[in-house]
Amino acid sequence: TGLKANEESSGINAEYGGMHEAVFSNLEACTELYKTIKTCYGPKGLNKMVINHLSKLFVTNDAATIIKELEVQHPAAKMIVLASQQQEAECGDGTNFVMILAGSLLEKAIDLLECGLSPSEVIKGYEMAGEKCLEILETLVCHTAKDVKNKESVIPIVKTAVGSKQNGYEDFLAELIADSCSKIMPTQRTFNVDNVRTCKILGSGVLASTCLQGMVFKRNVESDITSVKDAKIAVYSCPFDIGTTETKGTVLIKTADELQQFSVDEEKLVENSVKALADLGITCIVSGGKVGDMMLHFANKFNIMVVRLMSKWDLRRLCKSINATALPNMTPPTQEEIGFCSLVSLEEVGDTTVVSFRQEREESAMSTIIIRGSTDNIMDDIERAIDDGVNSVKVLTRDQRCLPGAAATEIELAKQIMTFGEQTPGMEQYAIKKFAEAFEVFPKILAENTGLKANEVLAKMYNAHQDPVSGMNSGINL
Repeated sequence: TGLKANEESSGINAEYGGMHEAVFSNLEACTELYKTIKTCYGPKGLNKMVINHLSKLFVTNDAATIIKELEVQHPAAKMIVLASQQQEAECGDGTNFVMILAGSLLEKAIDLLECGLSPSEVIKGYEMAGEKCLEILETLVCHTAKDVKNKESVIPIVKTAVGSKQNGYEDFLAELIADSCSKIMPTQRTFNVDNVRTCKILGSGVLASTCLQGMVFKRNVESDITSVKDAKIAVYSCPFDIGTTETKGTVLIKTADELQQFSVDEEKLVENSVKALADLGITCIVSGGKVGDMMLHFANKFNIMVVRLMSKWDLRRLCKSINATALPNMTPPTQEEIGFCSLVSLEEVGDTTVVSFRQEREESAMSTIIIRGSTDNIMDDIERAIDDGVNSVKVLTRDQRCLPGAAATEIELAKQIMTFGEQTPGMEQYAIKKFAEAFEVFPKILAENTGLKANEVLAKMYNAHQDPVSGMNSGINL
């Protein structure tokens, strides 16, 4: 009987261990992922060097880029990656926050499960705390942006987003981003992030970056004319050349005169088609395909500037910027299809030639930030910071309310949810308290990344948050 009882108890243990083992292995995989990424958090966060499957090197502290390039195999850890990617798609920033919060909550869940709580009790407690969290957040608003179109009210908010990526350049970049966003901020429709373009040009330093209304392309012009003011622009998605016939044709030429006449007719045909464009007042042609030599010759004769763009996406964006319609074949455009631009010119930035389409009207559809930098990695990282800054402007157009930063919100939530947990009956209270503790990870990580003593900082912050008037806005000064 003793042997039988022993067998039964070992069977129960094995089954109990099997289920728990799977849960614990999932939780541990997720916490490992968050520990990898937590050192990147905050303005003093460390950069990571990531080499992806194509052997491309990334040096960045942007969590979205790091997890995109990491090959995560574990299915549970992949779920956190998906949550983080959804945050990137929705808000364009805050990916590291999502990873750290999820990892911290799961780390606390391990303690709860080891204490004997069932997973369903932990889930229920976390859900209750999550709902309470959203209620508390409504009361913590510390600032509301009055006018999103006003550059000065946008700069402080953009500065926070950029400061965590490019500490030291935040003042300069925030002004640059706010300037480019205010130029294209629409009055009727929603703000589109895609309308703020970036153009990376190697050389000089980050502080030499500039912003202009319109678009910039790293290309050369095809024609002899390199600058046109108040340009009327025809855009063609086809090659700027003589159309060839679909069927093969044979021309029999019997005399030298016929041969001469044949090439003269061809020239006349080309000249007439370019002259028709010149008669409409067109001073610039943008083509999505190759430019024929004879077409180019006559374009130069009629003082028409010719620009060739290889990308159809660039062509579409340019059409949006100059308010033109891309024509699929070589026909003269109507007045509605012609685009307008204040200045089209060939410029040299460093040792790179660029074609710029500048708009000088009050509200243009596109603006471009020219990023300068000494290496490609620096420019890539600046581009990511600009992307986060522009996305924060987009979020601001939806909701103008702001919360205190520097882990002030997290500590206030931890304090209030802990009180809520103490007032809640049942087993869920333990999960609610652990949910509150999970928020403590943010000031701890910020302190550790800066080189401060984490526990000391946490104690001082809890102390500061006891003040009922200004306490909830107390954060870490890094």
